[in-house]
Amino acid sequence: MTVRRDYLAANAGKRAPMPGFVLLVRRRGDDDATMRIGITVSKKVGNAVIRNRMKRRFRELARAVLPVEGIAGADHVLIGRASGIERDYAALKAELVKALAKLRR
Repeated sequence: MTVRRDYLAANAGKRAPMPGFVLLVRRRGDDDATMRIGITVSKKVGNAVIRNRMKRRFRELARAVLPVEGIAGADHVLIGRASGIERDYAALKAELVKALAKLRR
């Protein structure tokens, strides 16, 4: 996702807070079954190097988890938290699977 209004619309959807991130999911309601991903990390988390590292990790998580566990026809937004950079990849992956299962119910 690249347009601000898509992020604002996703903010009105369901949310699943986790220790490393917050996941927002909003079904688009159109006939398109593709899943879209948005990633945002604010300056509160750290400097540009840390924020970019976190975004790379989130992109890789999305590539690994969303095709299997994601919700079809929905927008997924990952918002990075300050504790997310310290967490290992396996913990973040488990948290993302748990958050998606929580929102699927």
